[in-house]
Amino acid sequence: MDYENERTIKAGCWDGWKLVTDPIEESTSKKPTPSFSPSDTFCNFLIDVGFGKDIDQETRQLWTNLIKKNYHGDAGRKRMREASVNLRERDGLHGRLGNVKCPVLWLHGDKDAVYSVENAQEEIKMFENSPDARLVVVKGGHNFLSWTNQDEVDNAVIEFVGKYHKGEKPDARALREAVGMVEM
Repeated sequence: MDYENERTIKAGCWDGWKLVTDPIEESTSKKPTPSFSPSDTFCNFLIDVGFGKDIDQETRQLWTNLIKKNYHGDAGRKRMREASVNLRERDGLHGRLGNVKCPVLWLHGDKDAVYSVENAQEEIKMFENSPDARLVVVKGGHNFLSWTNQDEVDNAVIEFVGKYHKGEKPDARALREAVGMVEM
């Protein structure tokens, strides 16, 4: 919920200013770059912080291909630069958390390379007007938690929605089908 600063770094979070400056420089150009493609270093950086350095080679290759395709050419380079700038220079949400008056479920991986569990434990308390602000730490989870720990995320969300759904209690299978988690 915070921006990258001294407090978050001391809490074990990444240093966005330090880690995202190279991708910004890599994607900055005053001339058109129709043949631009992100470096393997950039792809591996995203994959490592999102999925963990121990991700299997097949998944790493899949995501390398997707990243290179998404950020290809001049338009892709510009998207890569804007995304990198947003990661490095985003503002914090602390001043707005008091406005949250609905239940909050915060799922956080214990292997998240970007934000630490310690930081999540501090920030969940800032949802002071939420009737139920809950942090669930997922063992073995990385920053891209819904990919690395799909079952844990799916089950926690289904349970949470079932608890707070107004009206008829939803069926877990129907919820999974509605969001495409189960082949119909």
